Amino acid sequence: MLESAPDGILLVDKPQGISSHRVVSIARRRLDLKKVGHAGTLDPMATGLLLLGVGPSTRLLTHLVGLDKTYTATIRLGVSTDSDDADGTPTAAIGTASADVSDEAVERAVAAQRGVIDQVPSTVSAIKVDGRRAYDLARRGEEVVLRSRTVTVSRFEVSGRDDAVVSVDGADVAVVDLDVVVSCSSGTYVRALARDVGAALGTGAHLTALRRTRIGPFDVEQAIDLEDESVDVRAALDRPVDVARRLFPAVTLDPAAAKDLADGKRVAADHPDTDGPVAAVSAEHDRLVGLVSVRRGLLRVITNFPTAGQGARA
Repeated sequence: MLESAPDGILLVDKPQGISSHRVVSIARRRLDLKKVGHAGTLDPMATGLLLLGVGPSTRLLTHLVGLDKTYTATIRLGVSTDSDDADGTPTAAIGTASADVSDEAVERAVAAQRGVIDQVPSTVSAIKVDGRRAYDLARRGEEVVLRSRTVTVSRFEVSGRDDAVVSVDGADVAVVDLDVVVSCSSGTYVRALARDVGAALGTGAHLTALRRTRIGPFDVEQAIDLEDESVDVRAALDRPVDVARRLFPAVTLDPAAAKDLADGKRVAADHPDTDGPVAAVSAEHDRLVGLVSVRRGLLRVITNFPTAGQGARA
């Protein structure tokens, strides 16, 4: 029997210790399909929500990358690393014994990172410098100077605190572990927030845990464990039309208008003018035909969405 090729957005709960590229590779194997991509990486140390585009729905990924994100994390005060997280090598372990790390001081340091801020990304990051990844340059011992970027941190709250003593290179070091919740714009480095809070307190800091819990309207509670072979990955795919409706206003087209739009023609519609995107949906098949802008009552294609190809599958 003929079965349509996979098409949709897949919510994956990435485990710790594997790269986002590895998650894509697993999805390609599970779906027997090469055309799979992701909307924004997670570091190997991090866990949580990763959005994958499958088949024609990879065209939606560019519209998912820029969505705001929410994380839970643990910041360790008292120890700095070269990557600003636990995967890095300690560069300073001065501890917290001689610093003011009272709740009041911590709140001042955290509050300074809320709102619209200029943030210098972590040196060990995927940002390109003269065409080369910053982490590659850093690991080769080359000097890396990254420019600050404007990001928005809409929420940065301390939800828990644990004062402890840990061993760093054989020495006992007093630390404070802060459990935090962060909601921020795309492009924000939670590792850099931890680094800058530590710098403000004069004691250094790095992340020991990071979990992405939300991307735009998508929650990790709806994500699957891709390594669980009992999970039906095809059944877990969110239809592109359902995803588009969650993200954008929608306009419904009759069969003739849907065909014309799919052919690249401008189509008349009763919808307020907007630069878009607006989801154009076929009334006949309840299918996403394309993302459009609307000018003077005409739909203009931003991205078309063909139906997934047919493949012979048992």
